[in-house]
Amino acid sequence: MSNNGTSVVTGPTVIAISQEKDKLRAVCLRKQYGAIEVLWTKSGEEGEMDLGTFAVECGLSTGPTGRTEAGGDQIVVVGFNSAGVAFYRIVVPVVKEEEIAAMVKLQVEARLPLPAEQIELAWRAGRVQDRQVPVTIAAARREQISKFVEDVRGFEPAKILLDCEGIVKAWREFFSGSEREAVVVSMGSLNTQVCLVESGRLSNAVVLDTGMEDLSAGEELGHRAETEERFAQDMRSVLELFGYAEPDELPVFVLSDGGSAIEGIACCLGSAGLNAQVAVPEPPIYVGVRAKTELSAEEIYAYRVPIGLGLMGFVADGEELNIFERLYNPAAEKEKKHWLYSPKVAGAIAAVMLVAVVIVSYAVDVASPNAIEKRMKAAASDTNINLVMERQKLIGTIARRRPDLLQLLNEINVNDAAGMMLDSLDFKRGRPVSISGQAQNAEQLYKFQKTLLAKKGITEVKIQNTSPAKAGASPSPRGKGGSGGGRIKFTITFHYKNFTK
Repeated sequence: MSNNGTSVVTGPTVIAISQEKDKLRAVCLRKQYGAIEVLWTKSGEEGEMDLGTFAVECGLSTGPTGRTEAGGDQIVVVGFNSAGVAFYRIVVPVVKEEEIAAMVKLQVEARLPLPAEQIELAWRAGRVQDRQVPVTIAAARREQISKFVEDVRGFEPAKILLDCEGIVKAWREFFSGSEREAVVVSMGSLNTQVCLVESGRLSNAVVLDTGMEDLSAGEELGHRAETEERFAQDMRSVLELFGYAEPDELPVFVLSDGGSAIEGIACCLGSAGLNAQVAVPEPPIYVGVRAKTELSAEEIYAYRVPIGLGLMGFVADGEELNIFERLYNPAAEKEKKHWLYSPKVAGAIAAVMLVAVVIVSYAVDVASPNAIEKRMKAAASDTNINLVMERQKLIGTIARRRPDLLQLLNEINVNDAAGMMLDSLDFKRGRPVSISGQAQNAEQLYKFQKTLLAKKGITEVKIQNTSPAKAGASPSPRGKGGSGGGRIKFTITFHYKNFTK
């Protein structure tokens, strides 16, 4: 294991570990005077992928080291390889958070060939655009998530993060990524992570099976041009999957160590019509930082994933896609109790409450019936009781006329819609509900139409338009496009109760 500049330091630090296909890597970061210090870096031997053993080699004990203690010790974060995560993008109306959650659940169950109890997911809403909200969804097998939790439970990290979010963070902070919308390409030895950034945050991601070793092997065998052409075609398909039909609409940044190999890949993408360029760590970002060891551009590139994860470890806003939320509660959260839960404080509060109950009881007992009646009459004279009652009736009437979006979603989510993918739902008072998506074939679409017509409150179900689905329009859990054979895109409109007429 390589060890670069390990030293004993004081003050709050973040240790970040990333698990890539070829090896484990770790960095130790500290914030000092508004800058980030890279205190040390470590990398494991190739083939040695045991997280517990590597954590011990990084100086962590098999205890609750992930929490930040009163003296400001350290925060530990671990990255989960995004190759096992499927990302989706949907657009929903401006509704409450619990209604968005219902839509997300509906989408994931329709897209993944797994029962709901075998799926773990996380979602994040974007900025409102034209009264609609884009939503990023990350989903994975619960079995895979549970196994990873057991692998890290020994040293109890404070956070488990998706490594693709760390890539976006590193690009913004160390590779001068300032564009609000862009595609960030991070090439590993065995695969490539392609991240869509919108409003400065990860909004979609795909993992391609082509890596640097594939390109090198192609060069040795004399068919590097074919390998690069295939990689460029995969990238064009990914951009279409992201919703950008014209490849030059969006800048593509290929993270680079400054070498010629990645420069050649960026040129290849440019020749294929993509707006591609390399992104190299710029000296003003890290030269002059008060670090114990100054990292070169090559070292920052090699440790870009754990560096990005470490930067996220300093932020406690909870905005990351936490796909581990239901299965992992770090020790810091378990032991963080409000002062009200202290036995001594609780006992004191109970005693005070007992005294208060005695005083209130005494006041009620000694108050004469005449005094109580007098106060009731005064209250009645000060308040127009009839007005209050009319107001309550009006509130009830409005509530009964308000559409129940969750109920509508349950009506749409019928059993024989399995395999269908709903992309959007437009529900506004005074006009028909419009839903669009994809069906496996025309027979399934007509069956879906018939089922909706049988639902109480749904009328005039019409198929407005259909068209063949493009190949690659429905991503697989690995992020690759499907074959699209026989699938059709559709738009259906219908009236729902009295809300749409």
